[in-house]
Amino acid sequence: MRRILALSGKDRETFLQGLVTNDVRRAPVWAALLTPQGKYLADFLIVPDGERLLIDVDEALAGDLIRRLSMYKLRADVTLEPTDLALARGTGPAPEGAIADPRDPALGWRLYGAATGDDGSDWDAIRVAHTIPETLIELIPNETFILEAGFERLHGVDFRKGCYVGQEVTARMKHKTELKKGLVTLGIEGAAPVGTAILLPDGREAGVLYTQSGGRAIAHMRFDRMVEGLTAGDARILP
Repeated sequence: MRRILALSGKDRETFLQGLVTNDVRRAPVWAALLTPQGKYLADFLIVPDGERLLIDVDEALAGDLIRRLSMYKLRADVTLEPTDLALARGTGPAPEGAIADPRDPALGWRLYGAATGDDGSDWDAIRVAHTIPETLIELIPNETFILEAGFERLHGVDFRKGCYVGQEVTARMKHKTELKKGLVTLGIEGAAPVGTAILLPDGREAGVLYTQSGGRAIAHMRFDRMVEGLTAGDARILP
């Protein structure tokens, strides 16, 4: 379930611009709020709506996101509150007023209004095919680093916009180090619960298994351990 928040007030754009990973001036965008140490707290879509910005976030994270953003408000002229808007989405022809999902064309469109629902698309299959992380599955608060989760590839971070919370760590990971682990899509024979460790033949951990669909799975892997003979519980992993 999604919760649609509304940010209004004359400082709404500059307020968010100094906090989130993406350039709010280019909205609609996908973005995240990070800890000062660069770890993921929440991800959301930011969508212009007249004299306000809509923040489309997982319902489970909405309350904490409101609390955290309110901590940064200080003297800014902004008001953040829940709305009664519902989300409809699909991958077929887009209805009037819909926006294209800014992460990947395969995710289709999103429409904010009175009606909710979707067109029956297999969202897990789409996400697995395109290695698109989901809130509270592949994206884990206080654990995930967004570059390991594919935010750059999925247009969720802007390296030219200036400072935001966690920016220093994220920029260092981008420019000064080579990522040694991250999300990938692998083949799988069988199935195992989300969060199952992926093991090398000698029992050492190589990664963690997440969403599975149609013989493929998203996994967080150490790139140097993507070898033959991987297992996750009773499932075989095919690198």
